[in-house]
Amino acid sequence: MRLLLTNDDGISAKGIYALAKELEKNHEVIIIAPDNERSACGHSITLTRPLMVREVKLTGLKSKAFSVDGTPADCVKIAIDKLIDEKIDMVVSGINKGLNLGTDVLYSGTVSAAIEAAIYKIPSMAISMDVKNNIETYETAARYAGEILLRAKENNIKNDIVLNVNIPLLKESEIKGIKVCKIGSRLYNNCYIETIGEDDETKYEIKGEVKDIHVEDSDTIYFKEGYVTVTPLHYDLTNFKILKDVSEWF
Repeated sequence: MRLLLTNDDGISAKGIYALAKELEKNHEVIIIAPDNERSACGHSITLTRPLMVREVKLTGLKSKAFSVDGTPADCVKIAIDKLIDEKIDMVVSGINKGLNLGTDVLYSGTVSAAIEAAIYKIPSMAISMDVKNNIETYETAARYAGEILLRAKENNIKNDIVLNVNIPLLKESEIKGIKVCKIGSRLYNNCYIETIGEDDETKYEIKGEVKDIHVEDSDTIYFKEGYVTVTPLHYDLTNFKILKDVSEWF
């Protein structure tokens, strides 16, 4: 398969390196990723200036790589429209440094890059790995990415589907398996820390702790139990349950 790899942690991130190292064993891989970290940028794109694209060499990888001074969604758009002439079989975004469980998918640049691919009718995956105490080990996540990619190909994944994958920070032997499930809900106890700058301007830095709301059969529950979670996503946000009710208002 011909794969486009991207992320929101930047072209030099350990996660995308480990992912490329694993996937280029069996696939043709092209890497197009932001030049710097763009975490939690959501599905934003750059409209107010031209994008700068540079070819870069990632030591130890045989895959071609390009950096883009834009967002993850920018990377996918420009890859499809300008940088890659051949058909892309799948887009893989990640491996993200940290989780994208539950409603965090709405903030995630990693997931948004994968959704951008689906808008172009290219199937995609967003891969995220738990990180604790600055321990970054992506090899297990990369192997799961390869396995899930193979299953998706064998089962003819539809071209507008995103698989959102989260991998716990456990030894491979400790992971209980893979659970396909719906997204749960995550809330943050946000706190803005106020400081005064040199020119007497007021600054606010967001801090906070996450609280998972454990909905039955959701990714937050299964992840906590030690499973790799896989959730099929789609960019159509229509609430079909109340579509008819709302239409009757008018």
